[in-house]
Amino acid sequence: MVNPQWLTSFATVAELGNFTRSAERLGLTQAAVSQHIKHLEAQFGPLLVRRPRHVEMTPAGLALLDYAAEVDRAARAFQARLCGADEQQGDISLVSPGSIGLALYPLLLHYQQRHPGLVIRHRFAPDGEVLNAVLSNHFELGLLTFKPDDARIAARHFGEEPLELVLPAGVRYEGWETLQRLGFIDHPDGQAMAMRLFSRRYPGQPGLRALPVRGFTNQVGLILEPVARGLGFTVLPRFARQAFAQQGALQLVECGNPVVDTLWLIHRAEWPLAARAQRAVADLQAQLAAKGSADRSLARQPVERGLGEQ
Repeated sequence: MVNPQWLTSFATVAELGNFTRSAERLGLTQAAVSQHIKHLEAQFGPLLVRRPRHVEMTPAGLALLDYAAEVDRAARAFQARLCGADEQQGDISLVSPGSIGLALYPLLLHYQQRHPGLVIRHRFAPDGEVLNAVLSNHFELGLLTFKPDDARIAARHFGEEPLELVLPAGVRYEGWETLQRLGFIDHPDGQAMAMRLFSRRYPGQPGLRALPVRGFTNQVGLILEPVARGLGFTVLPRFARQAFAQQGALQLVECGNPVVDTLWLIHRAEWPLAARAQRAVADLQAQLAAKGSADRSLARQPVERGLGEQ
C-alpha cells in the first residue's frame, strides 16, 4: 500500500510543477516533499524529470498520478457515504455561470441562515471551468447551459433561463429604431446573445452590427448599470436582470417566442449526491420558481407595451 501522504505530495507537485509552491500549499518543508518523492521513486522508479523551472512526468509518474486520482475518488466516495446522510451538517459546494450564480448565491446564503450547520461554497465560472471543477472533485455540484456528454457526469434538468431585451425605463419603445438610437451595452456573451435574440425578434433588420456600441463590462452584476442610467440597451439572461437592485429603472421588451437556455445540474456519476445537497437543490428550485412567478407579475405591464411592435 502506498503512503497516502507521499501520494498527496506527488500529486501536488505534478499539479503545480514546482516543489516550493507544493510545499507551501501542503504546509510542509520543501525537504519533506522531496523526501516523499524519493520514497516513491525508490519503490516505483523515476517518476519526475526535474527541469530548472518545472517538472515533467515520466510514464511511471503518469501511471502513479492516475492511481492517486483513483484513491482520491474512492476516499471522497467513502466520505460521502459516511457523512452524506446528514442534511443539516457539512459542505455544500456549487460552481455556476455568472447569471444564474447571481440569483442562487443570495438564496444559498438564506438557506445557510436557516441551517447554520452547513458551509456554503459558491464560485462563478464559465461552462468549461464548471465542468472541470466538478470532474476534479473541487465542487460537488455544477450548473451548465449544455448537457455534457461524459460518462463520469450525471446531469439533470434544473431550470430554464430566457434571454431578455432590456431598455431604460424612461425610453418609449418604438421598435428597431429605438435600439438604433440607444445603442448596445456589450458584455462577454452579449453579441452572441443579441444575435440569437435578434434573429427571432427582428428577422428583417440588419442585425447587431448595424447598431452602435455604447459601452462594455465583463462584470455580470454591473451590466445593467449603464442601462438603468439611460446609456443604452442590452441582452442578457433573466436571472442576471432579476438580481439587479434597480428594477424600476428598467423595462423589458416582449420578444414573442423566447430564446431559452436550459440549465443542467451536474455532479459526479460515480456516487450519489449527499442528502444535504439534494435538499438544498430542491429548496433552490422552489425559491427560484416562486421568484419567477412574482417577477412575471411585476413585469407584466411594461412587457405588454412592447407586444407586436417592430
